[in-house]
Amino acid sequence: MRTLQVELGERSYPIYIGAGILDSIGELCAKHGISKKSPHLIVTDDKVGPHYLDSVVSRLKSEGYHVLTHVVPSGESSKSLDVYEQVMTTAIQAKLDRSSAVFALGGGVVGDLAGFVAATYMRGITFVQIPTTILAHDSSVGGKVAVNHPLAKNMIGAFHQPVMVLYDVDTLKSLPAREVSSGLAEMVKHGLILDKDFAYWCCENGHKLLALDAETLIHGLERGCAIKADVVSKDEREGGLRAILNLGHTIGHAIEAVGGYGRFLHGEAIAIGMAGSAMLAERLGRDESLYGETIRMLKAVNLPVQLPQDVSIDQIMDAMQHDKKFTEGQMVFIVPEAIGSVSIVKDVPVEAVRSVVEQLKGEG
Repeated sequence: MRTLQVELGERSYPIYIGAGILDSIGELCAKHGISKKSPHLIVTDDKVGPHYLDSVVSRLKSEGYHVLTHVVPSGESSKSLDVYEQVMTTAIQAKLDRSSAVFALGGGVVGDLAGFVAATYMRGITFVQIPTTILAHDSSVGGKVAVNHPLAKNMIGAFHQPVMVLYDVDTLKSLPAREVSSGLAEMVKHGLILDKDFAYWCCENGHKLLALDAETLIHGLERGCAIKADVVSKDEREGGLRAILNLGHTIGHAIEAVGGYGRFLHGEAIAIGMAGSAMLAERLGRDESLYGETIRMLKAVNLPVQLPQDVSIDQIMDAMQHDKKFTEGQMVFIVPEAIGSVSIVKDVPVEAVRSVVEQLKGEG
């Protein structure tokens, strides 16, 4: 088992990564002071639940914990105010108290939803992340929790750090190939923003990552989590540096919204967004090899780099203008300077962004 630490003073917490660590979930909960007197709630979805929920419940109960469960439909559509209300109703009916914990057993959607419940129930109770997707190595670290609005992704949310992250790589074995690639988008992103060598390592080991080779995967997850943890430790609430983690997300979130939060997986949308950011970088005078190298890295893990022909450019632009990073006719973009280095550009003209979106669709 590998252990990383997210350094946030009194809110610091560990990330445990390894095979079979869910076998020790009860002991780890006791180690981190989770009460055995209060009821706790596990939130999962209908794809993850059949694989792991009974085992997690059993191991917690055998350690003396009283746990209840709530299963939501899988997919981005569960990050909604309606589903949030349903989970909150379960928490209230279960009589969770200030010493209770909410466990997120699943991918990024479950983590964001359950985390928002934990952040807002009684103004904030303990939260435990148990990611079961590769994608969640990014979303489970850093404490950003949220639900979507039909007009914009993650517009309703909070910062609420978990008490620990339990990353059992055995849970990744049940992932469909498309979900594996989607998750690797965030791993490649971590290399693109801060670690050139890691970015090229992801590219060179793409076939092993796609095959879920355990040793390769653990190394990739550990390095990806370490990069995310380092950024979060320096800027917990996205006052500056943390914004670099949004590489590809401005366009990507718009793609997800236009697709109804179901057509495109998060990593797929972000991959197209990262291709667009590299394209924008070249237009702004950065290294001319950026786009080609970024595309090569994304394709190495089977990710899309272009928009489908039936996606409306007008709808993409409209969705981006609902984004938190849009102000007064200009957009804040994370722009690559080189592989492994990015900058925050706060005055990108909307016209330049539209031109990039047109080119992503093959119309530019």
